Amino acid sequence: MGRTYIVEEAVGQYLSNINLQGKAFVSGLLIGQCSSQKDYVILATRTPPKEEQNESPKHSKAKLDNLDEEWATEHAHQVSRMLPGGLLVLGVFIITALEMGNEFQNTLRRLVFAVEKSVNKKRLWNFTEEEVSERVILHFCSSTKKIFCRTYDIHDPKSSAKPADWKYQNGLSASWLSLECTVYVNIHVPLSTTSVSYTLEKNTKNGLARWAKQIENGIYLINGQVKDEDSDLLEGQKKSSRGNTQAANHSFDIRVLTQLLLNSDHRSTAMVQICSGSVNLKGAVKCRAYIHSHKPKVKDAVQAMKRDILNTVADRCEILFEDLLLNEIPEKKVMNSEKEFHILPHRVFVPIPGSTVMLCDYKFGDESAEEIRDHFIEMLDRMIQIEDLEIAEEINTACISSSIDTEASLENTDDEQPKHPIKTTIVLKIQQNIGVIAAFAVAALAAGISFHYFSD
Repeated sequence: MGRTYIVEEAVGQYLSNINLQGKAFVSGLLIGQCSSQKDYVILATRTPPKEEQNESPKHSKAKLDNLDEEWATEHAHQVSRMLPGGLLVLGVFIITALEMGNEFQNTLRRLVFAVEKSVNKKRLWNFTEEEVSERVILHFCSSTKKIFCRTYDIHDPKSSAKPADWKYQNGLSASWLSLECTVYVNIHVPLSTTSVSYTLEKNTKNGLARWAKQIENGIYLINGQVKDEDSDLLEGQKKSSRGNTQAANHSFDIRVLTQLLLNSDHRSTAMVQICSGSVNLKGAVKCRAYIHSHKPKVKDAVQAMKRDILNTVADRCEILFEDLLLNEIPEKKVMNSEKEFHILPHRVFVPIPGSTVMLCDYKFGDESAEEIRDHFIEMLDRMIQIEDLEIAEEINTACISSSIDTEASLENTDDEQPKHPIKTTIVLKIQQNIGVIAAFAVAALAAGISFHYFSD
């Protein structure tokens, strides 16, 4: 028996309303959440046409073989940044005026594997062996309204198509559970005489990879309590008169404890490393995750939150590097400045109509709300209102500025502060010091384990 996809009714309406306008096909992404029993699809978004395709009507008769895989996978990569914890690109769809044929299925097969590779290539985490590895392809015939649904195991490049059920449900994500967490990030990356010649991007990635292990191995408090990972997340919650747990608009506060020292059964030796500088990533980030309200487990909630923490920090860094590259900043090539500040973008949330789930994007200080709105419309093919944009991190400006000032006063007493006050919650600082810094890794032989709060 194949997998079952429970689909928000609005997704079916969206697919039905797409007008081919003379094109051979329209393709796009299916977004939702996996679970062991079934998958949930809460959103579909078409791949935006290229400008030349809009300007050249002759492309309207293009064959399916001409589907621009690179363009489609880049769209998937951009959209994946806009998904909070718990949401994934579950697969791809294609709409044609003809019914499903081998040509369509082969094209969709190639596309779903390419999309999966694109959205995961820069992640700081990996899927577990227990997780669902099937991704869906959907063909929708605009003439007959027939649906053809199949899945492929994306861990097996030679996998064959399996049948899948596609079932609509009204108000699917109207009562999903939300998880919220503020994480304080303080990543210090010493730069050896070798690594100092690397790009800022490569050095930052090395530091993020080590930090990711701390996040993965942390202890997660849910509403101030440590819960067994196999227990029901809603255990102890009030139930309605029908016996169902009332989950509507329910939000959980998550706090993260990360281990500072190694366990006593691990040994470490002191190490001296010749360094020429350091990269520091410091600030606070707002994290959110969503999970379905059908018998959710604690481990599902923790996993969703972990991945949002890792994703949002990595995505902000990647967006900064792209911005530096687009603006042709020489520093991208060689890290040769004595001191530099790069302000990472804010996180902006926007609601999905009829749902408790919110999507996100990232905004630099000089970007307008109109630009963010237009990006949402382009990537997700949804109209949004500027007043719906929620810049979640501006409220933390004061306390984060003080923590950044503290760092500057301790490490750079004779350096000037940035001329403009730091308005964001996370700052990437590159410090080039001519000299030698001794980095010591001290053996942790104490019986107890020290933890550091990474949350408010």
